[in-house]
Amino acid sequence: MIGTMIEPTLLTRTFSDDTVATLFSDAEFIAQMLAVEAALAKTQAALSVIPHEAGERINAALANLAVDMDALRAGVDTDGVPTIALVKQLRAQVSGEAATYVHWGATTQDVMDTALVLQVRAALAEIDTRLRSVIGHLARLADTHRHSLMAGRTHSQQAVPITFGLKVAGWLVPLLHHRERLEQIKPRALVVQFGGAAGTLAALGDDGLRVQSALAAELNLGVPLTPWHTQRDALAEVAGWLSLVTGSLAKMAQDIILLAQSEIGELRETDDAARGGSSTMPQKHNPVMSEAIVAAAKVNSTLVGAMHQALIQEQERATGGWQIEWLALPQMFALTASALSRAAYLSEHLVVDTARMRASLDASNGLMMAEALNQALAPHMGRVEAKQLIQAACADAVKQDRHLTDVVRERTDAAVDWAALRDESTYLGTAQTMIDRVLDAANRQGET
Repeated sequence: MIGTMIEPTLLTRTFSDDTVATLFSDAEFIAQMLAVEAALAKTQAALSVIPHEAGERINAALANLAVDMDALRAGVDTDGVPTIALVKQLRAQVSGEAATYVHWGATTQDVMDTALVLQVRAALAEIDTRLRSVIGHLARLADTHRHSLMAGRTHSQQAVPITFGLKVAGWLVPLLHHRERLEQIKPRALVVQFGGAAGTLAALGDDGLRVQSALAAELNLGVPLTPWHTQRDALAEVAGWLSLVTGSLAKMAQDIILLAQSEIGELRETDDAARGGSSTMPQKHNPVMSEAIVAAAKVNSTLVGAMHQALIQEQERATGGWQIEWLALPQMFALTASALSRAAYLSEHLVVDTARMRASLDASNGLMMAEALNQALAPHMGRVEAKQLIQAACADAVKQDRHLTDVVRERTDAAVDWAALRDESTYLGTAQTMIDRVLDAANRQGET
């Protein structure tokens, strides 16, 4: 897309990405448009739709064309699109009768949409590479901390014991899903656009579908059932996928922010003291990378709404929905790429304070074993009575600053394993099996 990346400023550079900016730059978009025109001339010449010599001259002209970007910008001002001015320059470079075969049977949107698909393909490959990196780091982190005990928290309250490895595995699972989703999306999104003025390819007569298929093959793209000038669901699906990726990364980032709070201190983004500093408070290590990921996800969730608005298009060619994509989609790619870069750093450099995690468990005085106690006593006295006993014991344990298991033990003669009920590591259920299942899934994707 041309001219749609917002230039990074001092503050917005946090959400920009040099690689994605290049992929969606004016120069790259024009290069992809020219690649489409070259492929079109080559395939039409091979099919004898245009003279063979004309195809050769068009491709030779394309190889030597020095595009006048100022003229293209002026063309966008007058025509709303750069294609007309670009084709004019190309025809001037070709000259003679061969010039009449430039852009033969195509329409502006054919070239621009196909160029966009080529950009999207390259950008998705870059995003996928970064996603695989995050998955690999998280898989190793989950395995390293599969036995690191910590408090499981629900509704922001300590609930039952878990391991940090299980928490990381929970961060990892949606990312594995997103890689599967990406492979499912590609056949729908990475398709050629070639339909002529209103999607009938009437200008090419009986050759229309032959040219469409050959053009797709030349560009290594799929062939759609019909031209998709006003069928924008595949691009909206890509946008939704980008929002899903950043949303899942933001769940991880939000957990890191919460666990990095001074009162908890179980995680730090990095041991690099130069990151996350304060202008006035030397002790601060603000979770700035996690904050940027959360912000990127929230902005993406609004931009995907714009892409859904772009689904509403009139008749066979739209009057405004198309342009919404120019504004929203490149930004979504940039936000996703920047979030993935920060997530890769975090997943590799995260500082895990297992001693603080253990201290949080100890400070609860066994309250996180309340469910375990309830499960152990229910067969001896009934579930209702057991729950009532333990609820009263919890209140007394807090008041008396005593271990819950000791308080409960004084109130029943049930023969249970009291030692095990004091040990949080005995109440982890199938955590290890679930971690193994996640790591096996990551291995099958080839990420560890």
